[in-house]
Amino acid sequence: MYICVCKGITDTAIRDAVHRGADRMRDLKTCLGVSEQCGICACHAKEVLEQALMQKTVAQRHST
Repeated sequence: MYICVCKGITDTAIRDAVHRGADRMRDLKTCLGVSEQCGICACHAKEVLEQALMQKTVAQRHST
């Protein structure tokens, strides 16, 4: 699903960025350009970021 229409950023791209180490909105803005233009996507991007971080934490706990 598209999260940032201005930049064409999908939820999958955000999840991939988290997998590569992004853990803050600032990181998403730097690596993907999320919320650089109109900013409407910021709240949705933050939701996806938080979900992806939670999933990453759970996966790391299960792998140890």
